[in-house]
Amino acid sequence: MRLVKYLAHAGVASRRAAEELIAAGNVSVGGEVITDPARDVDEGSDVRMNGEPVAPEPREVWALNKPTGVVSTAREPGKRRAITELVDSERRLYPVGRLDADSTGLILLTNDGELANRLTHPRYGVPKTYRLRLARPPSDTDLERLRAGVRLEDGPTSPAEVERRREREIEVTIREGRKRQVRRMAEAVGNDVESLTRIRIGSLSLGDLRLGEARRLESQEIAALWEDSAP
Repeated sequence: MRLVKYLAHAGVASRRAAEELIAAGNVSVGGEVITDPARDVDEGSDVRMNGEPVAPEPREVWALNKPTGVVSTAREPGKRRAITELVDSERRLYPVGRLDADSTGLILLTNDGELANRLTHPRYGVPKTYRLRLARPPSDTDLERLRAGVRLEDGPTSPAEVERRREREIEVTIREGRKRQVRRMAEAVGNDVESLTRIRIGSLSLGDLRLGEARRLESQEIAALWEDSAP
């Protein structure tokens, strides 16, 4: 297995962050500092991070229904809770992507850096669906604009799937992941978001998971997420 993949599977960091750690000379193999992320290693290679041995740990993926006021970080130095505090696991989990503190819904936590990268990198285009309650009923023209893509300060958005559910409630599916993107899309058509809940990531739906609850995914659900993120 390539060194960068080994580190990601060990839960040390995401694949991209692991590449940076290797390039910085923080990783050794058999007592030798290695800066080549493609170096082949296995469990007997004595891989170390800053002198500490690195061994693959069992990989876990959890689904959480994030409440408002909880931040999408592994640890939170302020008064607000971090989402990792809501998951009962001994593993070093970190969130897959983010949800704003004032948003709710489905977010994944895992120690599998490669899967996390596949689910968040725009290259793989994994769809994510959000349910929005808007301040004002959107017109059909507004919905068409969202479907076609709107211009934001950091560039135009890609086409989105948009469905009206109720007078002021819509569902939006995007394959990008810019900061507060869905909220900014609503603002671009002259509306404001009163509430936002992510209800689906790829093939995985929020289902009946209650607010603040987390559950560990079954192997077949994880396999489906890998298929969702296939190039």
